Amino acid sequence: MNRQQRSLGNQKASNFWGTIKRLLAYLNKDKWTVFMAGIFAVIAALSTVFTPVLTGKLLTSVTLMWNGSNPEGFVDLFGLLLNFNQLLVLLIITATIAAALNLTQGYLLIGITQRLTYKMRSDLADKINTLPLKFFDKHKYGDVLSRVTNDVDTINQTLTQSLSEIFRSFTLVTSILVIMFVMRADLAAITTVSVLVSLLVAGRFVKLSQKYFRQAAKNNGDLNGHVEEIYHGHQVVKVFNHQKQAFGEFNEINNRIYETSWKAQFISSIMIPIQFFFTNLAYISVAIIGGYLLLTDAYFEVGFIMMFIQYARQVAQPIQSIGQTASVMQQTAAASERIFFLIDAQSEPDESQKEQGISQIKGSVTFKDVHFRYLPETPVIQGFSATINPGQMVAIVGPTGAGKTTIVNLLMRFYEIDSGSIMIDGVDIRDMKREEVRSYFGMVLQDSWIFEGSVLDNISYGSSNKTFSEVENAAKAAQSHHFIHSLSDTYNFMLAEDGTNISQGQRQLITISRAMLADKPMLILDEATSSVDTRTEILIQKAMDQLMKGRTSFVIAHRLSTIRNADVIFVMKDGNIVEQGNHEALIEKNGFYAQLYNSQFEE
Repeated sequence: MNRQQRSLGNQKASNFWGTIKRLLAYLNKDKWTVFMAGIFAVIAALSTVFTPVLTGKLLTSVTLMWNGSNPEGFVDLFGLLLNFNQLLVLLIITATIAAALNLTQGYLLIGITQRLTYKMRSDLADKINTLPLKFFDKHKYGDVLSRVTNDVDTINQTLTQSLSEIFRSFTLVTSILVIMFVMRADLAAITTVSVLVSLLVAGRFVKLSQKYFRQAAKNNGDLNGHVEEIYHGHQVVKVFNHQKQAFGEFNEINNRIYETSWKAQFISSIMIPIQFFFTNLAYISVAIIGGYLLLTDAYFEVGFIMMFIQYARQVAQPIQSIGQTASVMQQTAAASERIFFLIDAQSEPDESQKEQGISQIKGSVTFKDVHFRYLPETPVIQGFSATINPGQMVAIVGPTGAGKTTIVNLLMRFYEIDSGSIMIDGVDIRDMKREEVRSYFGMVLQDSWIFEGSVLDNISYGSSNKTFSEVENAAKAAQSHHFIHSLSDTYNFMLAEDGTNISQGQRQLITISRAMLADKPMLILDEATSSVDTRTEILIQKAMDQLMKGRTSFVIAHRLSTIRNADVIFVMKDGNIVEQGNHEALIEKNGFYAQLYNSQFEE
């Protein structure tokens, strides 16, 4: 599966309006707050629209006082006679109300957006915890990470601005046009035509830029995946001198980001000057026609034409804001599509209704005609059957790709079998909760997992109820106590992410200590001693032998010398058991196991 196929961004995106509608559904709990913010935005917009009326009347009042025809400067305002001072006070009050309401609705919308993104992050975290492992087999971790961080942050940054502008701009445009039509329909018609043309232009450019914003979001996810992959394996990159090729891959993705982002931003940016052109035409037309009317109509007030010109200019700003908001909403929609794809991914089936399967675990395990495949066309396990008695140590051996680790993954329900059954103490594991099945096993993998934190925190991970004395005893049994005391702060020594400040062998010892502390009724050891030296391996093996007494244990091993004392050895080949028995019986049989065993000692 190549890099592009593994990217989540290759999924077909949903439609723009459907995505926006679903995003706004997150606001249901805050719908009354949104409503109040909308009301404040509408009132603020109406106050802003009323300002040119007062400004025009002020100019008329000044003109009347200047020419002496009305020394007090009284003018009619919607049936009220107001002088210059009264008009000025009313203008200040109106402007103050508009500013206060704008600040209030901005404050409300910031809170709404923060709660929305908080809920979205929580939903993503819940979803990731319920996704099956096969999901992460197909998709890059870096791209998933980009959706949880970058895409949510994009929504956080853009939605506050967008919601505020949507309320404000549409209210302004509607109010201005209504007032203009009430005052003078012919001049209002000129402005209305320019508004309609501007909106059509905005819609066309939004449609053009949509695909580029979506591609840019996908490419950013690819870049995060590449950086995460290369950084995580930076030592391998340097060992194989792959820096040039890795940099070439980075440049290829970076160029894609440049191309798509440039196109998206360019198309969005040219929308504004084109809108500005049409609104300016309306502004110029109103100014020319108004000037002509002022010269030819003796009853035409100078304040009236000033007010109309102000409205023609004022309507341009929300139209441009609508264009800018449409561009911003494209980024919001592209980020939302990627987030919703992750949220809509198929989770593991809910098992909350299942009851406790086994009251007292004994440790018998039965595989019955198990079939499984990771990909539909490639079978991995074909008719696997086996019976393990309580307390047995079972070794699973075989060549690479035989299905050894897959058997363990199926037993732990990391993957679901295609057919057949796996039973613990006679109970099908599919009839138990996944958490219950996994609670029966302690597990040590070949790849040790260490998180950033103290040695104590890493050992007690999953066993927080254990005492420090129990932690020490587990470390001593795992042969890690000695090296821990060689660290500067012993058990409080802070480990770096992935434990990069200690050796691979020491990391493995910590994970073995973790399994010993957990003290589960059954054990799974997948190449648990592969990263330690021979002397430490012998010591760990003795500790393991002690730990495995009375417990059903599954040991996957390539070093066959480490499983000679196993009660039963399953020899796997092509997804099935070809031989089984103890070490002596299999050697005496001189079959496939004997070939594997003897090959490790050939010169």
